[in-house]
Amino acid sequence: MTSRPNEKILELKNISTYYGVIHAIKSVNLELFKGEIVTLLGSNGAGKTTTLHTISGLLQASSGEIVFNQNPIHKLPAHKITALGLAQSPEGRQVFANMTILENLEMGAYLRHDKAQIIEDLDFVYSLFPKLKDRQNQLAQTLSGGEQQMLAISRAYMSRPKLLLLDEPSLGIAPMLVSSIFKAIKEINQQGMSVLLVEQNAYLALSISHRAYVLTNGEITLQGPSSELLSNPEIKKAYLGY
Repeated sequence: MTSRPNEKILELKNISTYYGVIHAIKSVNLELFKGEIVTLLGSNGAGKTTTLHTISGLLQASSGEIVFNQNPIHKLPAHKITALGLAQSPEGRQVFANMTILENLEMGAYLRHDKAQIIEDLDFVYSLFPKLKDRQNQLAQTLSGGEQQMLAISRAYMSRPKLLLLDEPSLGIAPMLVSSIFKAIKEINQQGMSVLLVEQNAYLALSISHRAYVLTNGEITLQGPSSELLSNPEIKKAYLGY
């Protein structure tokens, strides 16, 4: 993979988050540089989604600091973090079922006023996912799971974030669509957008990302270049099945 600029866009410093009395993530340190795709791996319940929700403001950290694009954001509400240039495509897609595909995409661009660029970005996501263009006037609820995932990613992209959080983009998706989605993530990154990716398909995630972290019971237990983790015996055994 090409080398990336050394400018940090996201840093988690000793972040801890609780769900009630459950200590879900424990003193997590993580960094992401501009232009990178970084993968966050871990088994179910390891704290991956909690980490994303803490970054995006859907959950508040009990201790530690989060710095996004040189702004401390760990005490900000989610809508203010979004306005700073962070967007999340959530696990389970959560598209607006009773709105059309085009209306969903327009909702992604709700905070923007650069009409010419919005049209360009709409053309770009339609080039990534031609099925969305063909069906732009259909209700989102009529789409398959894979098509809804394409829409969820595209809706997040339409806010033109500096950092895109993707939570399990291949979950419940037909295998023939998974490769299209990962190709699109790579193309989005090649547009200069930074990506933090939580993904169950470790091989695909490590294949397209620059670096990776492994969460175990809420703690970072392994980190490094994705190419190195692909050949790590622990990763092979735990996530790659050999």
